[in-house]
Amino acid sequence: MAMEVGTLSEIHQNSKRLLMRVRGELERLEQLEFSSPSGIDSPELSFSIKRDISQIRSLCFEMDHLWRSIASKTERDLWKRKVEQIAEEADSSKDSLDKHFLRNQKRMTEAKNGDSAHVMRIFDDDSRAIQSARNSSLMLEDAYSTGVAILSKYAEQRDRLKRAQRKALDILNTVGLSNSVLKLVERRHRVDKWIAYTGMIVTVIIVYLFSQWVH
Repeated sequence: MAMEVGTLSEIHQNSKRLLMRVRGELERLEQLEFSSPSGIDSPELSFSIKRDISQIRSLCFEMDHLWRSIASKTERDLWKRKVEQIAEEADSSKDSLDKHFLRNQKRMTEAKNGDSAHVMRIFDDDSRAIQSARNSSLMLEDAYSTGVAILSKYAEQRDRLKRAQRKALDILNTVGLSNSVLKLVERRHRVDKWIAYTGMIVTVIIVYLFSQWVH
């Protein structure tokens, strides 16, 4: 019996040393986790803690078998409580490690969802840019069509003006008006022609500047 108690005491001391190491490892793991907003994980440290907890549980299983062999009820009850305390601390450490795994998994899921949301924002921005380019193209086409229509109207007005002037000259020649009046009409014709050309040039410049502003 003395040999069993001695062996039980040695196993108990080993399990306590492992528990102390697990506590320190859990503290370091939590410090890493909360040292930054995104959290830092250490798979090697987590694996070491999990391995130590498994070893403590194995030692508890051995101690549970040994304390049941002690003849003295007083010593048996004492060792039973000691072994239960070690097992409870091991379970508590395992719960802390599991919670760390859950928090880490949650952060990874949130980060993944955040990346997906970022991709969707980029896609939406690209879609808006494409739609804006299409709208700009339609505005440019409308401006071009308007400019062409204006130029066509100027051309039609110029042709009508020429025909009207010819008729007026014919009438003036018929009634025998003086050459000075004829020259005045011709000069007015040249002025009107330059006004029409200037209007056409100004329209082209406006359409060109508008297209540059849209792009």
